[in-house]
Amino acid sequence: MCGIAGIFGVNGSPVEAREVQSMCDAIVHRGPNDEGYFVHGAIGLGMRRLSIIDLSTGRQPVHNEDGSVQVVLNGEIYNFRELRQDLEARGHSFYTRTDTEVIVHLYEEYGADCVKHLRGMFAFALWDANNRTLLLARDRLGIKPLFYGEFNGRLIFASELKALLQLSAVKRELNLASVGYLFSFMTTPPDESVVSGVHKLEPGNLLLARAGQVPRVIRYWDVRFETDYKQTENDCIDRLRSLLKESVRLRLVSDVPLGAFLSGGIDSSAVVASMAEQCSAPVKTFSIGFSDAAYNEAPHAKQVAEAFGTDHHELILEPNVTDMLDDLAWYLDEPFGDSSAIPTYMVSKLAAEYVTVALSGDGGDELFAGYDKYLVERKERTRHNIIPAALRRMVGVFGDRMTEGARGRNFLRHLALDGSDRYVDANSLFKRDERKGLFCDEAGAAVMATDRWGARYERFDREEGHWLSKVQYVDIHNYLPLDILTKVDRMSMAHSLEARVPLLDHKLVEYAATIPPEYRLKGGDTKFIFKKAMRGILPDAIIDRRKQGFAVPLESWFRSELSSKAHDLLMSDTCRSRNLFNQAYIGNMLARYRNGESQRLNSRLWTLISFELWCRKFLDEPAIRAGEQSSDEQENAWRFSAA
Repeated sequence: MCGIAGIFGVNGSPVEAREVQSMCDAIVHRGPNDEGYFVHGAIGLGMRRLSIIDLSTGRQPVHNEDGSVQVVLNGEIYNFRELRQDLEARGHSFYTRTDTEVIVHLYEEYGADCVKHLRGMFAFALWDANNRTLLLARDRLGIKPLFYGEFNGRLIFASELKALLQLSAVKRELNLASVGYLFSFMTTPPDESVVSGVHKLEPGNLLLARAGQVPRVIRYWDVRFETDYKQTENDCIDRLRSLLKESVRLRLVSDVPLGAFLSGGIDSSAVVASMAEQCSAPVKTFSIGFSDAAYNEAPHAKQVAEAFGTDHHELILEPNVTDMLDDLAWYLDEPFGDSSAIPTYMVSKLAAEYVTVALSGDGGDELFAGYDKYLVERKERTRHNIIPAALRRMVGVFGDRMTEGARGRNFLRHLALDGSDRYVDANSLFKRDERKGLFCDEAGAAVMATDRWGARYERFDREEGHWLSKVQYVDIHNYLPLDILTKVDRMSMAHSLEARVPLLDHKLVEYAATIPPEYRLKGGDTKFIFKKAMRGILPDAIIDRRKQGFAVPLESWFRSELSSKAHDLLMSDTCRSRNLFNQAYIGNMLARYRNGESQRLNSRLWTLISFELWCRKFLDEPAIRAGEQSSDEQENAWRFSAA
């Protein structure tokens, strides 16, 4: 596990070593154990290493026999041993025991298609000196991040946005399209960052850049929901159990202490159960709880821990949230509206005191239809088939005429919508007309002019297939990588902790997409087939309890310690001077909140706070803090290779 960064002078301009190191200095938390660089002519690769596998000889960059191919990797390749055996049989020579080295030799065999042979979570950069080519690649589901941009004829890339901001060529200017997306969906878009000119390489994609040519982005993988109706329920149960066991087994490979996040939900519990079956020693498990019983899953986690004899560690969270806001803004790397980043940050901090690797249960809701919103979508589809479209449009007009915040307004307006418009509206933070009110005139016009993100949901309307498969496809490509996996990656790496996600092994994902939708969502039972697969393995009480989610008591926090903080941040001269928001609109939101309208405003206020804190840290401050290095580290920092 590492943080990677680099520069490629596509126009032939040389790279200076200090540029690459400055980028890596900003992401020391991703790799506090070591660093390494390859700088030669127009190419510079850098990495910060968190040592997990091959502690003694696994230093990066890793190269081939003659040094013409160089690689830096963030992530883990779980099938590297099998790949290595095959490559050695083909005549390749290895000089390390690390998983990174298989990428070098796979590239020699298969070129850019090497990525198709990898089973794992990864973002890597590979330099081919003979062909003057840079290959960037990101894993299939987006577990590991990769940002890039082309500035002044140079392609720059890194694991985090803050690393790119170390370079003066990257102007700290907001991408207003991304800002609009943030206040729609609480995250920045799949392919763009909040900073103008900086993009995200999307999951399942690679980028090829050759000297003197325009870089090309190529999709190498996509999940296909192609139902196999020949499968019985028992067939699905057997296959799911087998694939889960295999996926967990692959993720138990580590040369450092390893444990698991345990929420007490079915997904994390299933992972822990499989770990307990395959580990000789008690599994170390970690959970976060709250004194507010409505948000507290700690008793359920403890029940699972007792059932499987884990070495369980629990923290009841009563944080002074304001004390951690600056750290959250720094480590999240972009504005982020999901407040469950707070408990994820804290459970990662707890786990890092005992282990270096933690397995998580993320991904199960997207694969097996675990969200209540799928039940809502089914109900709305039924209702829309009953109520004539003309009548629905009429009540929508009445809704439009009602004042914002009026009871029933959102329901009437939502009732008038169809297809992807309805699904986007149901999952939007600020509705389209509300975004118009949120922004001041000039900024609002720019935001709305680039409001093209609903197009990503058009698969809903455009393609044939079961509606449930289509909404799951949308969430696997949007909500999963942008919210869930971003949160887990940033908050775990904040504490130099590697998080592994067994349910998102691509072979398990590909199989789940063949399961009949009627087995995924049956009656009012979400995640039906996965629950059946876990029956007899997990306690019935865990399987049958209502889904709770990893939420925080925002309302009580906003009514206490966050109340004044929200006002001071959002109504400040600093915030006003950005000329982005309609301060009267925000003031009205705060007043409505004080008057008891809190349910829909919690996440809105949190997203606004996250955005303002990010702006202050990354736009306003003259310099971005970098990881501090000891004198010994400084002496050993400049370890360069040259082709």
